[in-house]
Amino acid sequence: MVDLHTLLHDLHAEQEELATLLDDLALQDWDRPTPSPGWTVADQVAHLAYFDRAAHTALTDPEAFEEILSAAMADPEGFTRPDPVPPAELLPKWRSASADLRKALADAPTGTRVPWFGPDMGLASKATARLMETWAHGQDVVDALGVERRPTDRLRHVAHIAVRARPYSYLARGREMPEESVRVELTAPDGSPWRLGPEEAEQVVRGDAEEFCLVLTQRRHVDDTGLRAHGDAAREWLLIGQAFAGPPGRGRRPGQFDRPTDAPKS
Repeated sequence: MVDLHTLLHDLHAEQEELATLLDDLALQDWDRPTPSPGWTVADQVAHLAYFDRAAHTALTDPEAFEEILSAAMADPEGFTRPDPVPPAELLPKWRSASADLRKALADAPTGTRVPWFGPDMGLASKATARLMETWAHGQDVVDALGVERRPTDRLRHVAHIAVRARPYSYLARGREMPEESVRVELTAPDGSPWRLGPEEAEQVVRGDAEEFCLVLTQRRHVDDTGLRAHGDAAREWLLIGQAFAGPPGRGRRPGQFDRPTDAPKS
């Protein structure tokens, strides 16, 4: 188990890495299309700002969050796309929302449950979910800008939430989850092994940790990675899995990403 202090440190680092990339972004680059159809770089950052602020509201003003939740239920597709904000205001708005959220998480009493658009979440789960969202939407941004990020050990948080969310991947599609458990064996960015899921599971996913996280956040199709699934249930999970809450995502089509391996590093 990772303590909340460590999670918040890693959340801050993930947010700052993306914010630093955006700091000197040319005005026209905010309008670049990202791999998410119809979403620009600005849309991705606006999404992060909106949901960091919503999470802060959920922690500090549950009644106000109920109004946000009601609006989301009335427009389940549209609420993920907040009203546009001028690029000059967008990055400060996100930085303010993310800082307020981190403080609220740090100040919340132990055992606090955070209401959300899905089930309530504990403080550690909420911090992990926001880190995962920051990393995933940050991937859309770096793909749009044509750069690559160096993977970090913060990916462990993304991998953990992806494994825990396996049942939700089926629930979101109205499908019954297979009885078979799946074990995950990954190679971390530093080359060390990560093992997640039931040790006794006969079905296994093996491969690179970054690629696993890209697939389970639906930023890459599994066929464009070196991941290997041993067993039908393991393969099916890699095709439909999602680490995020909400309706099933469209994911990425096979062959969508074929950039040169010498793309600049962020």
